[in-house]
Amino acid sequence: MSNTTIENVTSTADRLKLGLAVVVIIAGIVGFSVLDSKVPLVGRIAIFIGSLVLAAVIAWFSEPGRRTIAFAHESYNEVRRVVWPSRKETMQMTGIVFAFVAVMGLFLWALDKIIEWLLFGVLLGWK
Repeated sequence: MSNTTIENVTSTADRLKLGLAVVVIIAGIVGFSVLDSKVPLVGRIAIFIGSLVLAAVIAWFSEPGRRTIAFAHESYNEVRRVVWPSRKETMQMTGIVFAFVAVMGLFLWALDKIIEWLLFGVLLGWK
């Protein structure tokens, strides 16, 4: 089973760093909006992306940021170890799924028609 411990940000410095990162992102969004007519779109996008990069650098130096980077690195290594199915296996499994869906669709349609006949034809006498 997976580890379900919850880790909180306890250091005041880390809280300040993460708060500053959020403020930088908000400043990038506000800058993108306020510089509407004064700066071309490319410049506004560059300001926004720059604020995201600066916020990431600020968050990197906090303990939660380092844990997030370590988690991302471990996740990448785990994805590299996955054995992906071949094209032939993928096509076969997709065909099986489509066939199952078609059979279940026909089964549910038939069941619906039987219930409809029982309710309206036999019990209520409607035609």
